[in-house]
Amino acid sequence: MMRTSIALAAATLFIASPAFAGSPGPGYSGGGGRGPGADLTLTYLAEAGFATAVKLECDPPGGGHPKPADACAELAAAGGDPAKIEPGHGACMMIYAPITAEITGKWHGTAINWQRTYGNSCEMRRALGVLFAF
Repeated sequence: MMRTSIALAAATLFIASPAFAGSPGPGYSGGGGRGPGADLTLTYLAEAGFATAVKLECDPPGGGHPKPADACAELAAAGGDPAKIEPGHGACMMIYAPITAEITGKWHGTAINWQRTYGNSCEMRRALGVLFAF
């Protein structure tokens, strides 16, 4: 009985050792192993009648977004606030075709419920960069 207890204790220490713990995937920068650091839904809806939505997860990057690592980096640089993203440069046509961008979900434990209407899709993409490049 004593031998079994010692062997069981040794096996438990071996398995629980940090050297044998599973390593996180590439791009992981936190989150405590309890799911993604961000779980967001990015949606845009045009008054012309079309809409698109995509999931974005960060830490590690994933979801249905075509460039999740770039989108997560852009949002992280803005502190998780899409309104603080530095707009890109370039001209957009002056065609009024309103489109509403919306981001909902969680960003590192903080609820996000952000929405903004732009004059057209070019203005939206210029303002939000790769975040809405889908």
